Formats: sequence, structure tokens, C-alpha cells
Amino acid sequence: MRFLTAGESHGPGLTVIVDDFPAGVPVSSDILNRDLYRRQQGYGRGGRMKIESDTAEFKAGVRFNKSTGAPISLWIENRDFKNWTAIMAAEGKPTDEKSFVRPRPGHADLAGYYKYGHSDLRDVLERASARETTARVAAGALAKALLLELGIELTCHVSNLGGIEIPESELPKTFEALRDYVENNDLRAGGSEKTLSEIRTLIDNARNEGTTLGGEIEVIAVGLPPGLGSYTQWDRKLDGQLAQAVMSVHAVKSVSIGAGDEGHITVGKNFHDPIIKGTKANTITRPSNKAGGLEGGVSNGMPLVVKAVMKPISTMITPLPSINLATGEAEEAHFERADVTAVPACGVICEAMVAITLARAVLDKFGHDSLVEIKRNLESYKATLKPLPV
Repeated sequence: MRFLTAGESHGPGLTVIVDDFPAGVPVSSDILNRDLYRRQQGYGRGGRMKIESDTAEFKAGVRFNKSTGAPISLWIENRDFKNWTAIMAAEGKPTDEKSFVRPRPGHADLAGYYKYGHSDLRDVLERASARETTARVAAGALAKALLLELGIELTCHVSNLGGIEIPESELPKTFEALRDYVENNDLRAGGSEKTLSEIRTLIDNARNEGTTLGGEIEVIAVGLPPGLGSYTQWDRKLDGQLAQAVMSVHAVKSVSIGAGDEGHITVGKNFHDPIIKGTKANTITRPSNKAGGLEGGVSNGMPLVVKAVMKPISTMITPLPSINLATGEAEEAHFERADVTAVPACGVICEAMVAITLARAVLDKFGHDSLVEIKRNLESYKATLKPLPV
């Protein structure tokens, strides 16, 4: 399974093509639009979220609410395009309106100027914009629909925002409780109301100061069978695939699995997860999950835990120093409408990328033509997993 996206931030809209998606998976625009809505929420979001109300429309590959096995095509309209029609026209003569030549530190502006030779940096901004992640979330919703049919569920939560960490003691104790709690607060965080209030105050202060905030999110998947991925080749390791997928999300600068980001501050006996007999006969259990559900690039049956750090957003009301690429003079960087923070939304996007990666791993192991085939193969595989000797 693979997907491609096309479209610009202020163009007519975004196109998504999902290829090799199995036949027979129940899907609807509602499941897509639910995740698109989740992506747009979060304390600290900017003005664009007040303009757009994203919805996805099936254009191909779905009939009577089931996938057909053909490539799925999705369309997401940019409502703001009506204000940019002349500026973003595909044909005709260019206009200088909204063009800019002062690259923003931290964005793709200067790198795109070097790579493609664009004299108008809007040609870089429009495709490099995080608006593209809308399309990823739509593709991820399809992947989640498939995984749910196989008993695999995902959620995400903010574990740190702007340096304020959510204490583990304040997190709900079960996957279901955490999922339900974060879906009902505007920070997508599992902390107490006191901690969440401190974070909201921090965001308000950053807005007043004209700066931005980053943070850390965590994606959790439960119900994964052991044996996804492989240790036989570097590019088949599931942890490597997950890291690449999540690292590709705009503004993500660090990815780790389980407690991997703590590996440099502890010793082996305190880091690795013991293997012990389970309470049920002939079973194995793990009393901890610092490996985050992966060992040797292969899923081990424990919950998958993927962490990602999002940097502070690069566009700031108080801009950093830059250079006018047309004159060579020192000037302030260009300012484009932006959020104070999008860490809660980043979690939803990372969740989508993890879902897509997991769906691909499932299809690699259990077949990909139809949901019936996949379910049959998965159940047969589970039945053959070796128990302990009596």
C-alpha cells in the first residue's frame, strides 16, 4: 500500500491517491472527516483553522461504502482558494501579489530557492506548507479503518508542550481511558486540569510575545500481532519505517520508539523488558514495555509506542533576521499567517503516518487483495503462534 498527495496550501485543494488498498473494507466520508476535524483542533491554532472546515470526498475506489481494491482517490477543497484565485492560477500571467523573497529561518524557503531556483519563494511555501498534512490524515483514516477491522486501534496524546511535561502519574491508566480523555480536551493531553491550565497560560504568553512553542507527542497502537516487520534487511525493519514516516511530518525533528530517548541515561538491566511466564498457562508476558512494542525491527505483541518532538513553528509574528534574495540586503523574514503551536494537531498527523506504516506492514505479512483474505490469514497465523511447552 502506498499513497501520494498533490496540491498547494492556497491552491484549489488537495488530492490523495491511495494505491493497493484491499477490497471490502468498510469506509465512509464520516471516518475521514472525523480525523480531519481532529487535525484542525487544539489550543494555540491560528487563523487558517477558522477559514477551513476540511471535508474529504471520494472520487474513485469506493462503492457503496466499501473499498473495491482499485486505487482510491480523495479530494479536499481549500475554501480559502476563492481569496487566492488570481495569485495561484494554473494558467495566465503571474502577479507579484503575495510573492516574497525573504526566506524564513527553519522553513524550506531558502533550501527550495537553492534546489529549484525559484525567484518567488511562494513556489516553495505553497507545497512545503503543513497544509499538505491534511491529505496525509485522510489517507491515515483509511488505514485506521482497515486496522480497526483487524482489532488494531491507535490514539495519540501530548506528553510535553513548551517544556511543561505531563507527569506520568496524571495519565489515565488504560488505553481506552487515555483515548477518551484526550479526545475531550483542547490540548490532546492526559494531564490534570491544573497542568493543562498551566500549558494554556504558556501558550497565551507566547502569543503575546509573538513567538511559538514546540512539544512532544506520543502515538500508541494496541492489538498488533507479533511478527510485523523484519530483522533480515535494514529497510524492512518496522522501527526504521516508522521513524522515516513520522520524521517526514512537518516540523518533527526527533523520533524515538518506547523509552529509546532515555537509553543514554540508564543501564541495560534497568532498560530492557524481562521475559516471564504469564498468569495463563503456556504464555509469555512482559512486565514493562520500554522497547515500545518492537525488538529487532519486529513487533513483539506489546503496545507500540512512538514518540516525536515537534520544533516551535518557524513562522513568527516577531520575525527573525533574514536576507532579501533580490537585493542581498539584510531584512526581517517574511511573515505568513501561522499558529502559536500545533503540537496537538501534530499528534493526529503522526497517528495517521503510524497507521499507514502499520497497515502496510500488515498487508505485507497477511496479503493485500481483500479484507476477507487478510482476516483469514491473520487468524490462521495467530493459531500457529508457538506456546510454551507444558
